[in-house]
Formats: sequence, structure tokens, C-alpha cells
Amino acid sequence: MTIIKKIPTQKTSGKTSVKKTVEKKESEAKFYYEAVGRRKQSTARVRLFTCRPFEDEKGKILVNDKPYTDFFTTLELQQIVASALKKMKSLNRFEAIIKVKGGGIKGQADAIRHGLARALVKFNADFSKKLKRAGYLRRDPRKKERKKPGLKKSRKAPQWKKR
Repeated sequence: MTIIKKIPTQKTSGKTSVKKTVEKKESEAKFYYEAVGRRKQSTARVRLFTCRPFEDEKGKILVNDKPYTDFFTTLELQQIVASALKKMKSLNRFEAIIKVKGGGIKGQADAIRHGLARALVKFNADFSKKLKRAGYLRRDPRKKERKKPGLKKSRKAPQWKKR
């Protein structure tokens, strides 16, 4: 339940305005672990919530306000997204809300996996060893190479004629 308080404020011009403040009750506020994952041009902001045993919806992963199974249509990409949680056998222990932007669909999936792994380490530092061994905590440094002048792409040269 959200409570809105109206507090009158006085400005220097003599007019009064109403400032609204929003307070949330403690029972409604949820604690989460936040991390950022990146891959190529993609960036994923991950918020990892812990689920309580009596909650109905356990293990829910939302990507840009959609379930991750709807956002990533192929099974391969869905497995990439959930792989960090599956590695720690904690798919139903957490709920994740993810905002991802930039790049292609594969880069976004890898960025989400990187962000989820980082958030899991913030939750429990003991997870670090297993996730590091799997390669989920390492930021993949490969990026698109820049185009060079005189070439059609980064390395593709125009057709060459001897005569």
C-alpha cells in the first residue's frame, strides 16, 4: 500500500506549491541485489530478489517487463539466460527483473547471464568460485572491429585488379 503525503512548500517568489512525497510501507518494500552485465554493445541491469517459500510465483525472470521465455524465443537463448541460476541450483530461489538494451539478441542474452552471475556473487560470495570456473563472471572483451579508411569493412578490401 502506498501512502501519499502532501507537504506545502514555500518558494522564494512568494507562491506556495504542494510537494508530494511517496512512502512505502516496510512490508511492501523488497530487498534486492543489483548488478550490471555487458556483452558487445548490450547492457543488462539486473535486480535479483530473494523469494519466500510461501510465494506463489517462484523463479520468475522478467526481461523488459516480459517473461524471459517470451522475450527470447529460441531455447538456446533461454538456456543461456537461466544458466547462471541453474549452475547454482537456485532457479526457484530468486526472482529477477532485468532491463536490457543495445546490441543483438545473442549479445543481450550473454549480458543478462553476466549480470545474473554478478548479482548472485553479491548475494553469496561462496558462489564466486563455481561461477568463475564456468566463465560466467568474466566480461567477454570481444567487440566489433572498427572500419578502416580505404576498406569496405574492417578488413574487407575492394576488389583488386592487376591490369
